[in-house]
Amino acid sequence: MLFVIVAIDRENSLALRLATRAAHFAYANETGVIKLGGPFLDAGGDMIGSLIVIEAADLAQAREWQVNDPYAKAGLFASVDLRPWKATFNACGANL
Repeated sequence: MLFVIVAIDRENSLALRLATRAAHFAYANETGVIKLGGPFLDAGGDMIGSLIVIEAADLAQAREWQVNDPYAKAGLFASVDLRPWKATFNACGANL
């Protein structure tokens, strides 16, 4: 099952994000559950949050992945929204 994580960084936390980024990428690669992900950007192009689509057996497993993400452990996020998600459209224009 797919889940989407929308996480918004705390204000003035770009330095924390950058300091934790390598650990976040290592965790992402190690766990292998991310299907799509990337940062939200502000008007100046600085990272201010994350959108991540993961695959997990259920909501509890998705939540466990999210809380163990080094970004979350470092206290980067002001808010996190985790929801089940169904892909119905892809970049090639095909309905799924």
